[in-house]
Amino acid sequence: MGKRSALLAALLLLAATVSCYNEDERERWEGEGEGGGRGGRKGADWFLLQDSKQVIRTDAGEMRVVRGGGGGRSAVMIRTPMHIGFITMEPNSLFIPHYLDSTLIFFVRTARVGHIYNDELVERTLKMGDIYRIEAGSTFYLVNTAEGQRLHCICSIDTSDSLGWHSFQSFFVAGGTYPASILSGFDHLTLSTAFNVSEAELGEMLTKQQNGPIVYLSDTHSPSLWSKFVDMEQHQKLAHMRRIVHVSAQDLKEDEEQPIWSFRKLLLSFFGKKDKRGGEKKGKRKPDFSNNYGSSIALDESDYEPLKYDDFGIYLVNLTAGSMMAPHINPRATEYGIVLRGSGTIQIVYPNGTLAMNAKVTEGEVFWIPRYFPFCQIASRTGPFEFFGFTTSARNNRPQFLVGANSLLQTMRGPEMAAAFGVSEDRLNEIIDAQRETTILPSATVAPPDDVAGRGDVIRNVVGSEMVMGFD
Repeated sequence: MGKRSALLAALLLLAATVSCYNEDERERWEGEGEGGGRGGRKGADWFLLQDSKQVIRTDAGEMRVVRGGGGGRSAVMIRTPMHIGFITMEPNSLFIPHYLDSTLIFFVRTARVGHIYNDELVERTLKMGDIYRIEAGSTFYLVNTAEGQRLHCICSIDTSDSLGWHSFQSFFVAGGTYPASILSGFDHLTLSTAFNVSEAELGEMLTKQQNGPIVYLSDTHSPSLWSKFVDMEQHQKLAHMRRIVHVSAQDLKEDEEQPIWSFRKLLLSFFGKKDKRGGEKKGKRKPDFSNNYGSSIALDESDYEPLKYDDFGIYLVNLTAGSMMAPHINPRATEYGIVLRGSGTIQIVYPNGTLAMNAKVTEGEVFWIPRYFPFCQIASRTGPFEFFGFTTSARNNRPQFLVGANSLLQTMRGPEMAAAFGVSEDRLNEIIDAQRETTILPSATVAPPDDVAGRGDVIRNVVGSEMVMGFD
């Protein structure tokens, strides 16, 4: 009897705690919703990702990471936030061989990437708009092959397999005094035995490099070690990397080497340029939606199979001046976005129907939209608004539009919907039939008139207009 009473008391206490928590959460949503609706600053601080950290900087390049997820409730809402990385490399430079405890999906301009796959070295030349995945634990390097042009690269960083709490860690296979190679941590006698060389030879290899993780390849800037490595035949590079790191084929999930998916043709059409190269990379296709006011395309696992391993999606949207991506919700995924060019406004709504954010964004800024939250994007009247990003689901997201000829209101029109709004059915039909366009709408009357100069300067130098303009 005593045990039953104790169990009953514990259950009552648990129920009371959950009830109080739910009530507190409800009040907090309502309170913050009202605050976001009036001032908008609190919402902007949460939905615009501004926690940016420069993790690498050398004479040859830099890497900056924007931490994913907002403050406060985001730790509860997002189990594993996605970080967004920006890599800039000078011409003829190398991001030295290393691996991460997190998976990267690259969106690049012009570069050569090499990594170990199924115990073989795979090298790929990537062009503007190409998408490529590097699995956590896979050793890779990145080379800027463009003549006289900086490499700009955006990457998602999936921390679900990382060692730290929502952080990621680099392990430099090659290196010296800066950065230190992971080999340096072993006892030198043990390591010299493993390499079958003298400790003196080993010491020379492990202490010479001091120019950082991103180095120049030309002899005038850096030791010839890296130039020699890049100029090696593929089998020589593989032998060199195999001596340092070994990846077993059975440890890999994929059965085939990962393909490249390219946005190049789509980006060229966005910016009015023709692709003179000819030939198509795997997966190129037309936009999912296009009209006079813009276009959009979304990739899922059916388009690019490697996305399924990390459960990520990728999208690209172009809005013409003054147009709007109609208010909609993402029922399956949280969305992260990076402004590639232009400026505009993003509006996000709380579940309680109050305005969470109404913020202007410009080139280089990063934002996120929680799953289920209604939102829309509006291009400035001064020019097109282009943004690219990642979603937290590799399945077809199937966004649900709240306004437009393809909206939920159109699908569910009838006496029930009219009664829910408290209007007659005829009046409801008049209102929802007034907009004949779908998905991307004309909206010059609500588009911001200014170019929002001065916003996003922290990241603008990393992304910049060169990310999408000036390529051949």
